[in-house]
Amino acid sequence: MPEDESLGALVAQASHHISTLVRSEIELAKAELKFDAKRVGVAAGLFGAAAFMGHLCLILASFAIAYALVAVGLATWLAFTIVTVFYLVVAGLLVLVGYRRLKGLTGMKRTRRSLRGLAGPEEAEDELPERVPAPAARPAAPAPPPYTGPTAGQVGAHRESVSDAG
Repeated sequence: MPEDESLGALVAQASHHISTLVRSEIELAKAELKFDAKRVGVAAGLFGAAAFMGHLCLILASFAIAYALVAVGLATWLAFTIVTVFYLVVAGLLVLVGYRRLKGLTGMKRTRRSLRGLAGPEEAEDELPERVPAPAARPAAPAPPPYTGPTAGQVGAHRESVSDAG
């Protein structure tokens, strides 16, 4: 009966259960992280290979365009210069668009708001920098599709429990 047990015994049981729970959660987190890390690693390798092959195709297409301009009647140096200038203009436009996207950063509004809620009103004003003005309103991004991968119970189901292993 729980009424017959001493307070020390109850605290010891609670401590044991909590430590078992924490160890089990850590094992589950490790299993999930390992599972996700493998998938991310394979995907990154595939994306890297695709980017490399795409880069090679871009180089070959550049030569093809330049030689097509030579076939039309342009001098070889002029055809290659036109292709090079085209890529420089495209690169410049990409830098400009990227720079403008960086200028529009809001400075972690939600995190700042959370920190202000944790700190007192006078502390929040002293510790946090001035608020960055928000950019013009943008349409909301569509919600991501629901997660369809394995659940936490499915990821760690093949492992033996911590209490059985000890």
